[in-house]
Amino acid sequence: MIRVAAVADIHLGLDSAGRYRPRLEHLAERADVFVLAGDLTKRGKPEEAEVLAEELRDLDVPTFAVLGNHDFESDAQDVVTDCLGRAGVQVLEGDAAVCDVNGTSVGIAGAKGFGGGFPGACGSEFGEPEMKAFMRHSAVAAARLESALRKVEAADVRVAVMHYSPVDATLEGERLEIYPFLGCYLLAEAVDRAGADLAVHGHAHAGSVAGVTPGGVPVRNVAQPVIRTAYRLFCLGEGDLDEG
Repeated sequence: MIRVAAVADIHLGLDSAGRYRPRLEHLAERADVFVLAGDLTKRGKPEEAEVLAEELRDLDVPTFAVLGNHDFESDAQDVVTDCLGRAGVQVLEGDAAVCDVNGTSVGIAGAKGFGGGFPGACGSEFGEPEMKAFMRHSAVAAARLESALRKVEAADVRVAVMHYSPVDATLEGERLEIYPFLGCYLLAEAVDRAGADLAVHGHAHAGSVAGVTPGGVPVRNVAQPVIRTAYRLFCLGEGDLDEG
């Protein structure tokens, strides 16, 4: 079994120094891989990125992340990415990585994703150029995720990490009016075409934990306000998913 720890929306700021790291004290004993699904800072400021990096520095477990909308707020996403990289956290955006866990290859594919909505209540590339641009960006974001998953097709276990949700089931609890800004069905289509054993996301603070893509891939919302813990643990192997 491969143990994947996952969390999103930890929103660390200048006042967070020294507060999150103690909650990761036993991480390496419990998990083989750690993934963070975006909104790691409050406003994406360089000084927040430094705090974040210190909280995550040199964890004794392979650690991967995607950024979220909050991490883009200050137009310093490259700084956030660089700070995380120097701390030993690999940021993925349309890319993937493979790590070996006791002879089992684990592929982590990541992309932030974007909004757009879900069947019956979604946008389309029609009308004003602003609407077309919105949905085109959604399509590009989904294509990045699919590309990342295809890079690790040969891995024994594959995890798709994104910030925006690929299904509406994990948004239940949020206002229906904002569903199109919390995720997009194109992400689920990308996951189903390329394949994965688990898909995790954040962003929906008032959402629900569990969903599934139309193709049967388990989807979990790991936003910290939803899971109410430092991370959630998933055990993957032989088509099974156990959660702790």
